Amino acid sequence: MNEQSGTGSTAMSEEIAAMSYEQAREALVAVVTALEAGGASLEESLALWERGEALAARCEAWLEGARRRLDAARPAQDQSGS
Repeated sequence: MNEQSGTGSTAMSEEIAAMSYEQAREALVAVVTALEAGGASLEESLALWERGEALAARCEAWLEGARRRLDAARPAQDQSGS
């Protein structure tokens, strides 16, 4: 089995960490499309799955950050609106 090295995995993590929400979402759609199309080897499918998981986590982190910002802005709006 040809396992990824820690360096390759780190490079992928750094690449994904630098993505905007829109970039990560677009890349995730591409991964899902590739997996649904089939035809990839088991090794390729596993690599796609791992990338998809990392991209989904990146999207979730962006959404959670946006949720926190909205929650922080609401009390300020409530106080200024009273």
